[in-house]
Amino acid sequence: ETIAMLMAEGVWDMNRELPLARPTLRIAVVSSATAAGYRDFMRELQRNSYRFQATLFESTMQGDGGEDSVICALEEIASREEAFDVVAIIRGGGSTSDLTLFDSYRIASHIAQFPLPVITGIGHDKDVSVADMVAHTHCKTPTAVATLFAELADTELSAVEEYAQGIANEVERILHNEAMRVYTLSTDIERIATAYINDE
Repeated sequence: ETIAMLMAEGVWDMNRELPLARPTLRIAVVSSATAAGYRDFMRELQRNSYRFQATLFESTMQGDGGEDSVICALEEIASREEAFDVVAIIRGGGSTSDLTLFDSYRIASHIAQFPLPVITGIGHDKDVSVADMVAHTHCKTPTAVATLFAELADTELSAVEEYAQGIANEVERILHNEAMRVYTLSTDIERIATAYINDE
């Protein structure tokens, strides 16, 4: 019913259609501060040399009040939208009943229409919620979300290195052509000067 409602409202693909910022370094994280999944995410994020800026918006990720807590975190992020490149919603594994929170229509609707790309890493490998379905990108675990950000940064670094090499190659080509032009001009000057002196 939730999926049908989101599709009928025309919001099902909205978040997936948002472009990811380049580079994707400023991350708003929706998670419980004490969750093992959050610790795994931060540990993986810090394993590389990229300067990620992860800001935690603490939320209750299960039980009574969980829905309002997640939505409140998302609304706070939206109010500071320009400060972030992406949102990561992460929660480690749990029972099926614990994860039903992320089949909530309100949460899924907020994610689908969120102004920033949302990356989810909720539950175990086998778990897929409606929140995962409407998110820009769905990863299997919180650690996998951090790995994705590192891979995106790797791609950006490779692109910068490729551009730098292209600039160096073009500069070398221009310098070579200009050296040949200067050589030709100097030869012409010598020839013309010699001819002029001989005529005089």
